[in-house]
Amino acid sequence: MSGFSKSSFEGDPVQIVRTIARISQMLIELRDEYLDQHRDDALDQIERRIQELQGLGEQLRASRENDTE
Repeated sequence: MSGFSKSSFEGDPVQIVRTIARISQMLIELRDEYLDQHRDDALDQIERRIQELQGLGEQLRASRENDTE
């Protein structure tokens, strides 16, 4: 066990950026899937991932603001 819990990563800009990168890669794959098959479920997933990115953007902004205080 590494000694890290989920809460120890909360607000960590490095982890937030890593998560943003993973979701970005998922979006690229979903885009390719949608272009091939034009399925509504792929569009639904794209929308959900975009919402996740918005939330992560807010977390990153808050983390940076907390670092400057």
